[in-house]
Amino acid sequence: MVELRPLGVSRAFTDGRNLYTENLTPGRDVYGERLVTLRGIEYRQWDPRRSKLAALLLKGWKILPLQRSSQVLYLGAASGTTVSHVSDIVLEGTVYAVEVSRRVFQKLLDLAEARHNVLPILADASKPDAYAGTVGRVDLVYQDIAQRDQVEILERNLRFLNPDGTVILIVKSRSIDVAREPAAVYRTVESALRKKGLHVLGTVPLDPFQRDHAAVIAEFSHS
Repeated sequence: MVELRPLGVSRAFTDGRNLYTENLTPGRDVYGERLVTLRGIEYRQWDPRRSKLAALLLKGWKILPLQRSSQVLYLGAASGTTVSHVSDIVLEGTVYAVEVSRRVFQKLLDLAEARHNVLPILADASKPDAYAGTVGRVDLVYQDIAQRDQVEILERNLRFLNPDGTVILIVKSRSIDVAREPAAVYRTVESALRKKGLHVLGTVPLDPFQRDHAAVIAEFSHS
């Protein structure tokens, strides 16, 4: 029998090898993930090869600013794989899920029908004026957009972040500069974030789960 222990994040758990979140919608999976029931509670396995946030946690990052009531702005939501696990965690909060592709947006809509705390927004994250009237102040800006101007897109969305909030920027190095070593690209991104008034808490390469990707975690500099 699988034994789960708390991960240090609300409603997230580990069996020592795999991650799980307590299922907000028992009986329903989102992307074919394994469902496990223990002592009457159902959990969803959180796949690090499908979710960069899961990869970040499995690589040992401990400080995830998500609580039951957290407000999250998720940029680059795609079909909602990771969004669904964030939704499990922020039971009483909101996940503002921004996605520009109409092709995958229907899956986000379907997800939101079953999950009260997911608010799908069809918009270009580089133009946040389009959803400024919808998104309130958030505790976390999570961005997973594979474009060269990733840092600029993040900067435009910092207006929504609480002064004591956190940023998790997923950097796909090959989208920024295919010719440079990923580690050099990550250092460039860190420098750019500092110039924009952020304090970098850490950079975690996500290999082998996500090749040539890293998560850069930052907050507003209060110095």
